[in-house]
Amino acid sequence: MPSRILVVALLTALLGSCAAYDGFGLQAGAARVEDIERVMGQPAVRWNETDGGETLVYPRGPMGYHTFFVRIDARGSVLSRENVLDTRHFARIQAGMTADEVVRTLGPSVAAWTVYFKARDELVWEWRYCDDWNEPARFNVLFAGTSMRVRSTLASPESLRGSFGDDDRRGWCSH
Repeated sequence: MPSRILVVALLTALLGSCAAYDGFGLQAGAARVEDIERVMGQPAVRWNETDGGETLVYPRGPMGYHTFFVRIDARGSVLSRENVLDTRHFARIQAGMTADEVVRTLGPSVAAWTVYFKARDELVWEWRYCDDWNEPARFNVLFAGTSMRVRSTLASPESLRGSFGDDDRRGWCSH
């Protein structure tokens, strides 16, 4: 019997940690900003919206595949929660956008993966995500280094990036 209690406690803890990862159990219209922060923690970034609400940003990288945007109305109620690291959001990144516009579309990139190419005066930001075939992939935004405006984007599966040595990240995403 004690082992059964231990199993139930372990499963409860695991389910609780999943909710903390993405806030799945918190329903739009019913949850409040305090609930989101209690379950998901403090956001990495937050900004005010023109309608009086705000957006809370929860990147789950560098090895995670998601960045969650939680939109809050002016009264503090949750309007929506969505993962923005997908092809629909990547398609919104257009040449000429500012770095701030990119962050407000995809959230912050993985800082450790930011690369500057001096010869091209080009800064590259990178995000990890699950592509449409459920394979780990990377999305890159290439900025003109001087103006910090988007030049172009690039998406590629991690399997095409070569060996990762001891830190092998290839494989399939788990949803």
